[in-house]
Amino acid sequence: MSDRPLILVSNDDGVDAPGNIALREALAAFADVYTVAPQTEQSAKSHSITLHHPLRFNEVAERIWAVEGTPADCVYVAFFLKDLLPRRPDLVVSGINHGPNLGNDVHYSGTVAAAREGALRGVPSIALSSSSSDMEGAAQYGKRFCKQLLRSTPPRGQAVLLNVNFPPVPPKGIRVTRLGFRLYSDEVEVRDDPRGRHYLWIGGPGGARNEPVEGADTEALDAGYISITPLSIEATQPDHLGVAAYVAGPLEDR
Repeated sequence: MSDRPLILVSNDDGVDAPGNIALREALAAFADVYTVAPQTEQSAKSHSITLHHPLRFNEVAERIWAVEGTPADCVYVAFFLKDLLPRRPDLVVSGINHGPNLGNDVHYSGTVAAAREGALRGVPSIALSSSSSDMEGAAQYGKRFCKQLLRSTPPRGQAVLLNVNFPPVPPKGIRVTRLGFRLYSDEVEVRDDPRGRHYLWIGGPGGARNEPVEGADTEALDAGYISITPLSIEATQPDHLGVAAYVAGPLEDR
């Protein structure tokens, strides 16, 4: 058995995306890399998994599989399809996404969801996204971050989940950040198809605008820095337990 770490790579742009290719080639310098990624682009699929129709998959090349499903599907398949991986991965890495995943984007992002699925399974995981077209440069940073994460001694409890974003310019440095907030032009437009039937187009024109939040990933990228944000898979909001208790009310009022 190899004494090199085993890294599972996925993404949401598809198995043939330049960022995914650059990432797995960079990681192969020090690890045994297995890629299980969507057959086609699955952006903004969040953490959805496919339960109501079959998933087809095929081996694209040695240690590279394409799945006709979501990013979360791909990581799930890698973990639980017998003999696909020779052993449990030491790290799950998702990306490199073409475009940022900042702030509230993480709730919609398939890139982050693939990493989150790994963390849910108890494996340290990292999502990588870039606003630059220099995927090879981002992949070299990603290789460094993955090595450091593998060397780290995380606290006991949930697995570490990191969200990394690369700026559109050569980075000035690296900042550890919190999630910021992005503002979109939110709207729903009604259109007609060639047969006169109505359909909906969700999302307005233009890109996002970053809300100023001190210490946030959005602020770091706007300033030309790489951001590294630790995410939690614990969804309970303890500050709202009192509200929940009030809503529950006394038993005799039911």
